[in-house]
Formats: sequence, structure tokens, C-alpha cells
Amino acid sequence: MDIEALRHGNFAALGTAVEDWTGVIQRLTEMEKRARDDLRAKANRANWAGVNASVSREFINRTAGEFADAVKQATSIRNILRDTRGELVGYRDELNRAIDRDWDKHLSVVGAKGGGFTVYVNVHPEPDGSKEAMTLLRDELQGILAKATESDSTAGQVLKALANHAEYGFSGGPSYEDRDAAADAMKAADDMAKIVKKDPEGRTAADLARLNARLEKYGQDPLFSERFALAAGPKDTLQFWAEVTDRYAGVKGSKLEELQDLQKNLSLTLASATYSDSVPMREWKHDLINEGNTNFRADPANPLKGAVGAIGFQVMSSLMSQGKYDSEFLDEYGKKLLRSDMAPAGSAGMNTNDVWTSPDQPADMVFGKGNGRDPMTGFMDALSHNAEAATNTFDDKSVLEHVLQSTRYTDRGESVGHALEAAVTSVSFGEVPTEPAPHSKAQVEIMRNVMHAVAQPGSGADLVDKAMGASFGHMAAAYMPEISRSLAGQGAESIFLTNSADGDGLSSPTDVRRFLYEVARDDNGRAAIHMGESIYTSSLLEAHISTPSLFGGPTSQAIEAVSHNAGLIEGIVGHSVADAGISADLAAQKSENEAVKAQGDFFKSVMAAGVGVGSVALAPQNLSGAMVGAAGGGFFGGIVGMAVDRLMGGREMDGALDNALYVTGQGLDKDLSSARVQTETSVEDAIKRHDSDLPVDGTKDIVRKSMNAGWADSDTNLEDSSARPSS
Repeated sequence: MDIEALRHGNFAALGTAVEDWTGVIQRLTEMEKRARDDLRAKANRANWAGVNASVSREFINRTAGEFADAVKQATSIRNILRDTRGELVGYRDELNRAIDRDWDKHLSVVGAKGGGFTVYVNVHPEPDGSKEAMTLLRDELQGILAKATESDSTAGQVLKALANHAEYGFSGGPSYEDRDAAADAMKAADDMAKIVKKDPEGRTAADLARLNARLEKYGQDPLFSERFALAAGPKDTLQFWAEVTDRYAGVKGSKLEELQDLQKNLSLTLASATYSDSVPMREWKHDLINEGNTNFRADPANPLKGAVGAIGFQVMSSLMSQGKYDSEFLDEYGKKLLRSDMAPAGSAGMNTNDVWTSPDQPADMVFGKGNGRDPMTGFMDALSHNAEAATNTFDDKSVLEHVLQSTRYTDRGESVGHALEAAVTSVSFGEVPTEPAPHSKAQVEIMRNVMHAVAQPGSGADLVDKAMGASFGHMAAAYMPEISRSLAGQGAESIFLTNSADGDGLSSPTDVRRFLYEVARDDNGRAAIHMGESIYTSSLLEAHISTPSLFGGPTSQAIEAVSHNAGLIEGIVGHSVADAGISADLAAQKSENEAVKAQGDFFKSVMAAGVGVGSVALAPQNLSGAMVGAAGGGFFGGIVGMAVDRLMGGREMDGALDNALYVTGQGLDKDLSSARVQTETSVEDAIKRHDSDLPVDGTKDIVRKSMNAGWADSDTNLEDSSARPSS
């Protein structure tokens, strides 16, 4: 920094900028609150259809999110400016105090051309000790200027990085309390990139420990992650991980845990970096994808290591199981990866495993979680954490068919299931939704295509066996409104409430029945269907009992239709179990109870958020304010929690020894009785909760008769649509 600029600076303009940004933050905060609580909330509750449902709602949600990002970025800018101004004022005062103090020692300071300065003695002859005093003052002033320069230059770098992080709009991520916090993150990124680029022979376990610690601390910091990725470079990053996985293959104990932790933190850091839209990061992403087919040998200088290393896709995908990668990056990455995965000739999915299997390749790319050779596993995990990208990927029917069928020949089934869940529900795997996520038309079409694949005679059942049963069950639960409409047929729209953009998009009742029938063979899939049906049925019953005007006819008629539908779905599930000969012996009972417990916990965690996975009926916009408030975040759900508790508690109370006596017909009788009691109790709960004039006994009788009829119809419908064992 120029000494004269610091010495005479008043920084008034910088102070004004801080005040202006403070005002901006206040206004943006007010706008963000309005966008979140008013604009986005109304958009999510609106019963839109067609283009509005898929385009307008998404645009409004994105716009509301931009306000939140704007608040964070404005706060960071204000804090950095405020901190930098404070530091520079402090350095200015420190500089002037030093100069004034040594004036008494007859020393003067003048600026020199180029920003330097000269210290000289301003009396003659020079007093004793003047040279030493000149040296001390010079060093002191240089130290102050160095600190001021560091403050000024790093502030400039950080502000520029924040501005360039997003080409349009604002960058999200944490807000910085001061300049030091942001500057420290960027310096740490440069230091850690040096470890990545270090010669592997000189890279120590201590280096990896330092890298892991910094990635854990700063990995979600957008400035750190971008700076780290750019400084390390895409090719060197992939080479680094190929070297680490080869060098430490087979480690156990605490060392294994440390390396798994490093893999997680590196994955999270790179995921964060992909959200930067700066020109250098766009080039980084492009270059990384182009390395997909590059052979990364662990030690290129050692011929004994062999000529075949890990392929770029394998290395990168092994770093994609954690974190949420940017949608556009995943779209482009997936297109190139899928071209390779879909290359072998033959029917969809065949020979896929041969693309990525070679005896000469590294044995373990993911430290014990499989072997990491199939890059589609990591990519599917990445999609499961980014619902938007998952929907975009599976919107291509040929890709969906290939990926589904490929699970027959690979071990990627569980990851594929999680990705499909995200694709059709808008809820990332492992996350609890914070707001309603209505199904788009594209999502309904993906669900329809999945159902069709699973419903195929002779081959669809195999897909359920590939570790995807629980995911298919979650998907069925999320699509209970659409499933119910498909089974009920046209004309039931005002009974089976939904905010789906294509509520009647599951057009084939045959596919719906066969899908439920096959998924019910899996314990977790069956438990999830039970939960979804119970949640949707209880919420519908509450909706129609609390607000009779929802249906333009007698409320009893709506209750009859809902109950018949519940009997039909539960009947399909019950007959699936009976046809498969799934006995309720001790082992089977234990497995089913564990599945019910796991799925019950899952759905209760969702309901605790006040929203749902799409299986709870939405309150229409024409309800009174009191009813909308009672709906809880737009959803009817007052008696849902009690319904799930009953289902979980009832299963736990079943005696395994007694239940072992129930097979085939007797088992079906018990299943019907259980489903009927659940629905009758939900009706009774709703009548009491809302002080309804409906007679309890008479309404429960309607439920009983309707569920019996639905259950009987399920047997007939299955005979028409499924090849079943003879009785």
C-alpha cells in the first residue's frame, strides 16, 4: 500500500458504503421474509395444473430462494467492508502515531515515487543513535504497511470472489463475519491444494490428516471450495484420489475410518465447488468431465503397477456419494457417463457391468463400501441428493429403462432406488422436507414408467429384489393420491384430493395394481405402502369430515369411496403376501416388525416437519383461514400421527407364536380386519376432533362395508391383471 494513501486516508467513502450495505440488508431481509412466507407458501399450496404447476411454481420457489441468497451475500459484503475499514483506520492511526512519535527523535518520513518512503534525520549534526532509530522506524512502518496491504488486497480478492461466484443472481453459502474469516478460508484452500498436488512419495499421513481437518472445517465454505478446486485442478485432484485409494487399499481400524472421513469431506468440498458459476469454475467442470475416460494409474512411473488404472469416471464417482452437486454439472456429467454405460449391445441394461470391470483395475475405490468400480453407483448417490438433477436424468425414458434394467446385472440397485425416490418426490434421500413438494408432470411420467417396468409379467418382480423394495414402497406412499385416482377412475377428483400437476397421470390401473402387488413382496416395500395408504386415507377422511363442502354430494358418499379405495389397496397387498406364501412364522414376523418400525419412524419424521412426502391431502385454497391454519402447513394431518402410531403399535403387539398359525386364508382375514379397524378408528377420530354431526356407528358401518367390498374387488382385479398361483 502507498504510504501517503494510508497516511492521509479518511475512508469516509468506505464508511458510507458500509452504511448503504446495512440498509440493503434490512430491505432484502424484509423482501426475503415476504417471498418465503407469502409468495412461496401460496405457490406451494396453490392447486395449479398444466404449465403453471411445473413452471410457475418452480420459478417462484427459485426466486424466493434468490432473496435468501441475496441476504447472505449482502451481509458478507457489508461485514467484509466494515471489518476492512476498521482495520485500515487502525493501521492509519498506528502509522501516524509512529511518525509523530519519532519526530521528537528528529526523524522525518516522506513518500517516494512508486509508493515507497524514506526515513531521514531532520537536524544537523545527527544525534547519537540516529541510524539505529532510522532502521527501527523503517521496519515498523514497513510492518504496518504490510498489514494494511494484506487487509486491502485480501478484501479485494474476497469481494471479487463473492461477486464472480454466480454469473447471474447471488451465491448462497455461509455469510462471513469479517474479512479475516474469508481471507483465512482462501489461504487454507491454497495450502490444502498444495497437499493434493504434492509428490505422492513425499505426501505423509500427517499431510492427509491436515487436509481432512481443513476440508471438514471449510468444505461447505463456497470461497474455500472454489479456491481449493481451482488451485488443485481437476486432473490433479483425480490423480490424487487414485493414488490415495491405491496406497491405502486394505487398511482397517482407525486408519480406515480416517480415510473414509477424508473421502466424505473431499466429496462435500467438491460438491460445494460445483455451485460456483465463475468462468474458471465453468472451465474446471468442463475439464473434469472430459477426464472421464482418462486412465489414472496410481504410479505412472512404476511399470510394475500395471498399465490399467482407475478410469476418470470411477475416480470422480467414488467422490460423489456425499454432498449435493450442482444440477447442471450432474446433467452434463451424467450424459457422458451414461453414453459409456449404455454402450454395450443387447437389451436394456445387459452387459453393463462388463464396461467397468477389469481384473487389473484397483480393487477398492471406496474403502470397503463395495469396490467403487461401477461409477454409476456414485452417480446415482449424487442424484439421490439432488432431486432436480434426478428428475432431469430420468425424464429421458431410454435412460430410465436402461438404469432400471441394469440393476439385474450389477450391484447398483439400492443407489438407483434412492435416486428414483428423489426423482419422483422432490425430496433428497436422507432429508426431511421443509415444505410441500407437489409432483410435476415430468415426475408423474417417471413414476408411471417405473410402475410399468415393475408391472411387467415375469421380469418386473426381479427389480423389486434388487434392494429397491423400500424405495418403491416410499414412491408408492408418495403417490397415493395419483394411485387412488387411477384405481377409482374418472369422476373422483373431488374425493381424492391432490396438488399434483398431473393427478390422473397414472393412467393404467393394471400397472398400478401389479406394481403394488410386486412391491408388497418386500417387507420394507409392504410396510411403506401400509403407511402411505393409512396416512392418505386418514387425512382424506379428516378433510371430508371437517369440510363437507369439498365434495359436491353427501359426505357419507365420499367416505364410502375413500374406504373402498383403502380396502382395494390393502387387499392387493394382502393377496400379494398370501400368493407368495410369505408365512408369519417367527423369522418372518421379526422381519416384518422391523420393517414396520423402520418405515414408521421414517414417516413420523416426515410428518414431524409439518409437511409430508406427497401422501397427505392438501388443503385447497378456498378453505377458510381457520381451516388452513388447522391443516398445518397446508396439509390435513391432525389424525395422521395417531394412525401411524396405531399401525406401529399393532404390529408390535402381534404375538409371533400365535401369528404363526395364520397362513393363506386365515392370514387374509386378519389383514382385512386390521385394515378395517385402522380406517374405522380414523373416521371416529376425525368425527370427534371436528365435532361432526355424522353418526359414529353409522359412519363406521359405511367404512366396514366399503372396505369389505374393496377388499373383495382386489381379488377380482388381480385375477384380471396378474398371473397368480391357484388357490
